[in-house]
Amino acid sequence: MIVPSSNLTMETELPRMLAAREAEIPGERFVFHSARARMQHVTPEQLRAMNAQAQRAAAELADARPDVVATACLVAIMAQGPGYHCTAEDDITAALRAEGSDAPVVSSAGALLSGIAALGARRVAIITPYLEPLTKAVADYLEDAGVEVVDSLSLQVPDNLAVARLDPADLREHHRKLDLTRADALVLSACVQMPSLPSIQPVQDEIGIPVLSAATATTHRILTELGLQPRVPGAGALLAG
Repeated sequence: MIVPSSNLTMETELPRMLAAREAEIPGERFVFHSARARMQHVTPEQLRAMNAQAQRAAAELADARPDVVATACLVAIMAQGPGYHCTAEDDITAALRAEGSDAPVVSSAGALLSGIAALGARRVAIITPYLEPLTKAVADYLEDAGVEVVDSLSLQVPDNLAVARLDPADLREHHRKLDLTRADALVLSACVQMPSLPSIQPVQDEIGIPVLSAATATTHRILTELGLQPRVPGAGALLAG
């Protein structure tokens, strides 16, 4: 994974999901290696600077010969404008190929789009930790890809470490502030840094529509790229197999 230097969540939630999968499927084993790109505050300037480090990080990961590489900062990509995940994935792929790695590349931004599509959802509500302008950038990105955002909630936390310290249990209350009347699915955390995994299944059980996050969508895409059934117990409809 390529992660922001201040990210604490993807290296926690993704291994936790795949460890739960290993417990159900004997013989499967996953290991993780990360390269970090400097970013402390979720501002447009720091997000652009972090993106500029992706090729360096990819070259470092290529030395470990991974089976798949995921770049895990959704808003850094979406803030650059519609469709930028394709550019980011292509740039990282080129850096890997230059180092002799043939690993497929996954971005959390592209994974969220493909995860929504895998659920057959066309209308979603989203919760983000961002300030309002970045939440709007995420909503605009989804809308440009043909996904209607029927409602959104911004938690207004600009410091990335503070985002990682948010209590995922609070999401079981936050979602009640959204109008889900027209939503086909709920993105409980449209951010790979905001913890949400413990609340995905409980919220889905309560509201009766699929619930996903940037992290569960990234896991879904990783498993798909590896040619494995995208199944993780207790992680929502997207990973129900």
